[in-house]
Formats: sequence, C-alpha cells, structure tokens
Amino acid sequence: MDDSPICSAKDCRAPAVWELRWNNPKLHTPERRKVWLACPEHRDSLSQFLGARGFLKETVAR
Repeated sequence: MDDSPICSAKDCRAPAVWELRWNNPKLHTPERRKVWLACPEHRDSLSQFLGARGFLKETVAR
C-alpha cells in the first residue's frame, strides 16, 4: 500500500508536491494553519480558490 500524500483536488490521485497553508479567520485563530495538498496541475486552481476567499496564507514545496 502506498501512503504517499495525494492532491486534495476532487478526483485527483496525483502525488502532492505542494502544501497550501490556509485558515478561515472566522473559524480559526490567526496562527492556525490548515493544509491542502496539491499536485503541479492543481496548484493554481486550489490557490485561486483559497485566495479568492482571503484564506491562503502560504504555499510551500513538500
């Protein structure tokens, strides 16, 4: 069984190479970070989704 992290995009099974660290200021304290994982193909779309809501705090390579 492969336990490698996979992309958080719906129906994507590609290996994750990015961590999109975010928080919802209405729900989380400022220092809290939730993490979505992203493959190269979905990094931009997931970042745009979080960024449009003001949730994206940082993107880092895994």
